[in-house]
Amino acid sequence: MSSTHALLQQRAQGAVTLRMKASGIETLREQGSAKVRLPPGLTHAYLINTAGGLAGGDDFSNTFTIGEKTCLTITTQAAERVYRSLGPPARLHSQLTLAPHARLNWLPHETIAFDGASLNRRIAVEMDQTARFLGLEMLVFGREASGETITSLTLRDEWHIRRDGKLVHADIVAFNGALPSSKTTLGDAKALATLVLIDPHVATLAEKIIPMIGDLGGVSAWNGKLVARFFAKDTIKLKKAVTAVLSVLARAEELPKNWMV
Repeated sequence: MSSTHALLQQRAQGAVTLRMKASGIETLREQGSAKVRLPPGLTHAYLINTAGGLAGGDDFSNTFTIGEKTCLTITTQAAERVYRSLGPPARLHSQLTLAPHARLNWLPHETIAFDGASLNRRIAVEMDQTARFLGLEMLVFGREASGETITSLTLRDEWHIRRDGKLVHADIVAFNGALPSSKTTLGDAKALATLVLIDPHVATLAEKIIPMIGDLGGVSAWNGKLVARFFAKDTIKLKKAVTAVLSVLARAEELPKNWMV
């Protein structure tokens, strides 16, 4: 066996496909290292990566379809870790589809990028105009407990949200090399969070969360869309601010218990 072929055999792959309707699970498929667990009640789904993290060349995908008048919160079992890559990026792509009057909360734990990591992550949402979507992604740059400093990181993080087929939100964060540290980018922050809410009541909700974000970032709301960014030097401070904001934007029963800090 050639060394190239041996390396290819070591790449982790995984895929989860879940179709939910108001009466319960319609379709559930798991492949490779990707798993999903739904506790009794079927209102929360917990994604699990049994490979223990993402390395260069790994390829994972999630496909969730939320049926009419169905509510689901999707989270992860723990923080995802992205390890140093020897070349190719790790890929993590999620396709989320919301039927009329569906309600989806996408609330994974933070993603921790190690020095030298390479990640290509994409979230694509297709939603009916009557559906509600709340999405969150958090990035932590380096292992705080180890005092790790990021000297090189390759990242491409994309969001695309369509409502009745019309693009209502597109956001791409991309860089390659040292972390961008200007005052208009990360500054001295070591953790970043992006939150997006598609809901007709965003204007009044924005007024409530502005004091909770404070000097950690900012929020804008217009045309049924709310976008908030958070920046912090440590993960705990970031998650506390995000948790406070989520307590306003989501119902108490929708927040995953393993996520709260």
